[in-house]
Amino acid sequence: MLDKKVICTACAHYCQISNGGFGICKTRQNQNGKLKSLVYGKVVALNIDPIEKKPLFHFLPETKTLSFGTLGCNFRCSWCQNWQISQESKKAKIKNIDFSWGEKISPQDIVRLAEKKSVPSISYTYNEPAIFIEYAYNTAKLARSHGIKNILVSNGFWSKETFNYIKPYTDAANIDLKSFEEKFYSKYCGASLKPVLETITKLNKQGIHLELTTLIIPTLNDSEKNLKNIADFIVELNANIPWHISRFFPCYKLSDLFPTPISTLKKAQKIGLSAGLKNVYIGNV
Repeated sequence: MLDKKVICTACAHYCQISNGGFGICKTRQNQNGKLKSLVYGKVVALNIDPIEKKPLFHFLPETKTLSFGTLGCNFRCSWCQNWQISQESKKAKIKNIDFSWGEKISPQDIVRLAEKKSVPSISYTYNEPAIFIEYAYNTAKLARSHGIKNILVSNGFWSKETFNYIKPYTDAANIDLKSFEEKFYSKYCGASLKPVLETITKLNKQGIHLELTTLIIPTLNDSEKNLKNIADFIVELNANIPWHISRFFPCYKLSDLFPTPISTLKKAQKIGLSAGLKNVYIGNV
């Protein structure tokens, strides 16, 4: 019998999945030679948030956004604040994963809810939107036809296919640029830096509103060299791109680590401004 292996193009992992197998996110399965999303239309988090919480400070300021997400993630960050949903699909043995988690909500229902609540935007967030990209695409396309803006809050580890797929319906994005060191992404995220930088570069080139966030984690990514490299990269793209410097608090597998000192955040802000950035914000303090 042929293996019927498929390649998942949802993110830059490009998982090669054998029949019956799963990708790294454990939410996308090869079912008899066809790739299926097991989280399509299954919402595990749904809220109306201030848009500044995404965080977006320069896009539809002082408005609310309808935020939702599903189960699973293509990263395995040890500090994830949403680990209960992002990592749940990886905790159990494959055969025991419960994909009945979440409320079944169609793209039409999402858009209707946004209209009912009179919010001008929908945010695809809480976990990585790339892993539920078909669900995000169908919702975003419908939202656009109703005059509602679409926001992706993402780790940026997209495939070229996903970028081209969702680009026409993306109005704004906040990308988490976790570090400027390849070894950091490999060791702590199970991924790589280059695709993230490519996504950020392409979003900026397309004129899609872009803001970046870096969670400053003591001893892991708080070196002056790393912070300067991030700032220099952003400045080279566009000095007006807002950079959100976020404070770390002990969480998940890094519960024994100490919170980021305020002095470290101020140092990072000074580095960003000295590099030429126009908008550098300290957050989560």
